[in-house]
Amino acid sequence: MTKAPGRRALALRPSLLVEPLGVLAAGVVVLLLAVPLGALVWRTVESGALGPALGNPTVLAALQLSLLTSVGSLALAVLLGTPLAYGLARREFPGKGAIEALVEVPIVLPPAVAGIALLMAFGRRGVVGAALATVGISLAFTPWAVVLAQCFVAAPFYVRAARAGFAGVDRELERTAYTLGESPLGTFWRVTVPLAFPSLLAGAVLCWARALGEFGATIMFAGSFRGRTQTMPLAIYAALESDLGAALALGTILVGVSVAVLALVRLVTRRQEAMASAGLGVVDARAVG
Repeated sequence: MTKAPGRRALALRPSLLVEPLGVLAAGVVVLLLAVPLGALVWRTVESGALGPALGNPTVLAALQLSLLTSVGSLALAVLLGTPLAYGLARREFPGKGAIEALVEVPIVLPPAVAGIALLMAFGRRGVVGAALATVGISLAFTPWAVVLAQCFVAAPFYVRAARAGFAGVDRELERTAYTLGESPLGTFWRVTVPLAFPSLLAGAVLCWARALGEFGATIMFAGSFRGRTQTMPLAIYAALESDLGAALALGTILVGVSVAVLALVRLVTRRQEAMASAGLGVVDARAVG
C-alpha cells in the first residue's frame, strides 16, 4: 500500500522534467523566428528608409514584377498541378513512384542547380531552347524565365499538399453525390474540391510564398535586370551591396505582404471549413431522406 505513491511519484517525474524542457524549446523556436523579423522591422523604422523606398521607381518595379510573376507561376502550378495531384491521389499506374519522386526533387534541389538545369533546357543553346530559337522564341533572361524558375521550384509544394487533400476526401461522400444525380465533374467541383480546399489553399500559399522568395534559380536563368527580371529578392541582394536602408525597406515590405496574405488565407480557410461542414450536413440529410 505504501509503495504505490512512490511509484506514482517516480512515474510523474519524467513528465515534470519534460514539460519545462518542452516549454523552453518552444520558447527558443519562437524567439528564433520573432527576433530576426522584429530586428528587421525595427531597423527599417529606425533608419526611416521605408518611406523613400516606397517612392523609389526601382523598388516599385521590383515589387510589381515579383507580384505579377509569383501570381503567374502560382496560376500555372494550380492549372497543371491539380490534375497531376488528383491522379497521384486516386489512380494507380505504371511509373507512379517515379513521378512522385520527380515531383519531390525540386524541393531538395539547390536553387542554383535548378537554375543551371533550366538554362540547359530552355536557354538559347538548350535542349528545348534551341528548337524554340528557330521560331524566334527566347525564354532565358526574360520575364517568362522568372515565371518558369519560380514555377519549377514552387509547384511541388502545391502538388504535395493537393495530393494529400484529395487523398483525404471520403469516397463515400462522392458516391452519395453520384446517387443524388450529380455528374463526375459536378461532384469534383461541389464535393471533392470543397472538402480538399484547406489543403489546396495551404499548398497554394506555400507555392506562392516559395515563388515570391525565389532567388537562386531566378538569377541563374533570368538574370537580374532592373525593370525586366529583377524581383524583390534580387533587388534586396543588389541593394545590400550599396544601400542597406533600401535593402531593409525591401525586406520589410516583403514581410508585410507575406503577413497580410497569411491573415487573408486563415480567414478564407475558416469560412471555407464552415461552409464545407454545412454542405456535408445537407448531403447527409439528403442521403438519409
